[in-house]
Amino acid sequence: MTDAQETAADSSLRTTGGAPPDDVEPAPIPLLEPREGIPPVIADEDALAEVIAAFAAGTGPVAVDAERASGYRYGQRAYLVQLRREGAGSALIDPVACPDLSGLGEAISGVEWVLHAATQDLPCLREIGMVPTRLFDTELAGRLAGFPRVGLGAMVENVLGFVLEKGHSAVDWSTRPLPEPWLRYAALDVELLVDLRDALEKELDRQGKLDWARQEFDAIAAAPPAEPRKDPWRRTSGMHKVRRRRQLGVVRELWQTRDRIAQRRDVSPGKVLSDAAIVEAALALPLDVQALAALNGFGHRMGRRQLEQWQAAVDRAKALPDSALPQPGQPVTGPPPPRAWADKDPEAAARLSAARAAVSAVAEGLNMPQENLITPDTVRRVCWEPPKNVDAESVGAALAGYGARAWQVEQVTPALVDALTAKAP
Repeated sequence: MTDAQETAADSSLRTTGGAPPDDVEPAPIPLLEPREGIPPVIADEDALAEVIAAFAAGTGPVAVDAERASGYRYGQRAYLVQLRREGAGSALIDPVACPDLSGLGEAISGVEWVLHAATQDLPCLREIGMVPTRLFDTELAGRLAGFPRVGLGAMVENVLGFVLEKGHSAVDWSTRPLPEPWLRYAALDVELLVDLRDALEKELDRQGKLDWARQEFDAIAAAPPAEPRKDPWRRTSGMHKVRRRRQLGVVRELWQTRDRIAQRRDVSPGKVLSDAAIVEAALALPLDVQALAALNGFGHRMGRRQLEQWQAAVDRAKALPDSALPQPGQPVTGPPPPRAWADKDPEAAARLSAARAAVSAVAEGLNMPQENLITPDTVRRVCWEPPKNVDAESVGAALAGYGARAWQVEQVTPALVDALTAKAP
């Protein structure tokens, strides 16, 4: 970090949440520029080998970012990978042209990777062979440190005093060739990521939270890939309107048909058929193509062949025997929804109310979001089925059993012990 950046970072960290006096004109915030210009996009094995060698020989942490084409393409694959390391500079890699980056991943495997919102990028990086063993998440660090705005642009501006260019985060990164303004935006995403990491590490240390953050980062790095969702069609937007099992069968059949088409065409499912149209057809149970075409989401510029494929899906669901229709709701493995607690178990509802208030107070005292102090699901599970003997040891063990880190157990256990002894009024 340069002296100017260090001064800006220290000043911002000291004055977060404050405002300059009325008679002081705020200094303009400079627009960040790439230090070495926009690097060329790496799109062949020879150029990739040079990047691997350069990053293996670099020093210090590696800034890593990835761009996806959410809303445009099927799935969440990476379409551009950006890296920066002291001694190596910045690199932009096309993972379509270079789909196996395991060699790069191995070259920097023992190095700390710096990412912003790591859990968003790690799945697509894992697909191309890049898996960190150590990481620092600047977004999560900002949350733990109490910053109210933790987007990368806001963090760079508030902590380092530079403005990042905006406007290209939601573009179609599968576009080839990538326009120069997009590449500039992508390169800037890793330009100051290590500088931001260094400033946030100092702030977390000042607040006594650095060890907490390290525990969180270790948990992210060690987490296994997420399991595929069971019955993903149930997440169709507007499902709350669908009540009958036959209608649920139509949603399932339309969703699965859409998913197959989207995967084959490599486009976002929403570009094939909207969730709203799926729910509309499920509620109406149209008798034929003409009735389907009259529904919202089907008639506008949709060809006869497309209408026929959707009506065929509806007809398949209508022909299913009752035994093959999906059941309403999903099997519940944990506690019931909190809104049902008062009727099912008033004492549990009282415990949950007390626990939520207690966790909120602890989080406020630590200046961090409640969900980063302890997950709401963990609180619900402990309140629904508390340990037989409610004391610090048993509650702490229960929290740890649900995945809470040691620092979280230490901070919330006393409050939860009190909450778990609350009685229903």
